[in-house]
Amino acid sequence: MNETIKIIKNHRSVREFDPEKDVSDAQVKEIIEAAMAAPNWVNGQQVTVIEVRDPVKKSTLSEAAGNQRWVKEAPVFLLFCMDFYRAKLAAEKNGTDFQIVEDLEAVIVGSTDVGIAIGSAVIAAESMGLGIVPIGGVRKNPKVFVDLLNLPEYVYPISGLVIGHPRTLPGQKPRLPLKATYQKEKYDANVQMDIINQYDETISTYMSNRTSGQDSSDWSSKIAQFYDKGFEQYAKNTSPTIKHQGFRYQ
Repeated sequence: MNETIKIIKNHRSVREFDPEKDVSDAQVKEIIEAAMAAPNWVNGQQVTVIEVRDPVKKSTLSEAAGNQRWVKEAPVFLLFCMDFYRAKLAAEKNGTDFQIVEDLEAVIVGSTDVGIAIGSAVIAAESMGLGIVPIGGVRKNPKVFVDLLNLPEYVYPISGLVIGHPRTLPGQKPRLPLKATYQKEKYDANVQMDIINQYDETISTYMSNRTSGQDSSDWSSKIAQFYDKGFEQYAKNTSPTIKHQGFRYQ
């Protein structure tokens, strides 16, 4: 196993950062360059990253993301946006209609490109010994991010990434067995429930050990609850803000 794969497979989300250690501008530049080197659709490069270090801004964004304190406590917060503003300028320069934003395809493309970019950024940061945690909570109150960071039309915040030096490293959370997530030639739906039952036991034990017995919840119950009522604030704010930014899919 090479060093890159070791880094990837050793990933864990960090939420406790050393306040005495900063992340240098040079490190952030390397991380962003790695993110931008990632594949993207039609070389449209539909991603823009905004670095935020200002304590006042980070505090506001931390609250907007669901009171995730690590957003303000870590030295660097990166906001990853899907960005079709440059594509709009390209259309204007060449006298063509800008039709992609009329279709859901734009959101799929932009979100995919952000996902690929943020994955590369995670690997780059962790290769430096830094800790990270992605912040999907930016979509709880996306308009705050749009307004505070001056995002123009056709730019929408998809996810944040907190970066700093770990103060503590959590245990690695078990993943679903590959039999569930890696299949050959065709999708086998018949294996999924048995695997979920087994995985629920694994996660329940992991949570109990991690919380000294205070929480023994399993995977399926958490997922079921979140996709029932837990995502309501995202549903309330995501679509209106995307459309406010110019994406007019039906």
